[in-house]
Amino acid sequence: AGQEFAQPWENARTIADGLRVPAAVGDFLILKTLRESSGTAVTVSDREMMEGAQLMGKTQGLFVSPESGATLSAFRKLRSQGWIRDHEKVVLFNTGSGYKYSHLWEEHK
Repeated sequence: AGQEFAQPWENARTIADGLRVPAAVGDFLILKTLRESSGTAVTVSDREMMEGAQLMGKTQGLFVSPESGATLSAFRKLRSQGWIRDHEKVVLFNTGSGYKYSHLWEEHK
């Protein structure tokens, strides 16, 4: 079940430029993998991205982008929903520096 390709997201808006992709290039691969693995997907808000980025800074000493903050927020959400168990290892990719988004930090204190 499900579509082979993702539907385009008209007028997509987010603070994370790297995640604002109205028409995904590899959508069919992601959807295929989700189906074959009985996996799931999760959304995080702009606020959750910034909170995740801030937490990475406080706990790991990293100044990361909102896109990277999204990985931590998504991990925490999936873990609380039982998709990720305590014994499982997870890799979170830091995809960018927070310097590109320095203008956002005043707004999200």
